Amino acid sequence: MTTEMATLPAPPARYTKKDLVADHPTWCPGCGDFSILSTYFKLMEKLQVPHEKITSVAGIGCSSRFPYFVNAHGAHFLHGRGVPFATGISLTRPDLHVFMFGGDGDAFSIGGNHLDHAARKNIRMTYVIMDNQVYGLTKKQTSPTSPQGFRSKTDPTGNIDQPINPIKKVIAAGATFVARTHSHLPNHVAEMMERAIQHDGFSVIECLSECSEFYPAAFDGANPRKGGTFQLVPADHDVTDELAAYRLAMSPFPGYFGVFYQVQRPTKNALEAQLIADAQARVKNASPTELLTQTFERFK
Repeated sequence: MTTEMATLPAPPARYTKKDLVADHPTWCPGCGDFSILSTYFKLMEKLQVPHEKITSVAGIGCSSRFPYFVNAHGAHFLHGRGVPFATGISLTRPDLHVFMFGGDGDAFSIGGNHLDHAARKNIRMTYVIMDNQVYGLTKKQTSPTSPQGFRSKTDPTGNIDQPINPIKKVIAAGATFVARTHSHLPNHVAEMMERAIQHDGFSVIECLSECSEFYPAAFDGANPRKGGTFQLVPADHDVTDELAAYRLAMSPFPGYFGVFYQVQRPTKNALEAQLIADAQARVKNASPTELLTQTFERFK
């Protein structure tokens, strides 16, 4: 009698960021989005998220070209509708951590309502909002975060509307992890992304990302290499204190950078999974075919 030893599959080889590179990015020279993409590659390489589980979703806009440049699963979805699409992926595939990428227009204008509902439901995903304070893809129009006085094709005499405060908005909507960073400081971007992916809930990172073509030097005030001040969230800040987070968010530009708010509460993913498990338990884990047969039997 012979005993055959089962051959275990070899563990997957470690991949590098080069394995994740797809098409060459088509952003303008100097665009802050290059740095964010490179940092994303480095983070995936560091964490060794299984290649087949890397998932990036985006809406429409310059920053939303992101999935084209990542050699992994992804979707370039409708304008402002990337969040509900990413929500569906997150709820149906609990083994994935979905990254959503978008700009200030996609997030806070046409997609603003979807952002609010994903935040209040606490969907398990990370939304990186690459904020350049201008509509760049359509060649310089005022965006929801454009400062007052900003001259654009839609406001040739200067913007008169008060801009959205992204940090205040997402905290009020219910996001359970809220951070802010700057594309010109990639180490800090990487730190915020890593903390976001480790958070069990809806995590949002506002990342200032300069549009070198239509709003150059917009964020120099927060770039130490250009004479600015990169002011970190104070070390003694209580990230579970919502009012303290609001106070920090109301600081004048360039404001603070780091984690403003982080709390734990049940995700929709967990609550929905429990709902399904309870329903299955009530029918003694009967299969769909068995349930359908039982229903037909009652009609007789």
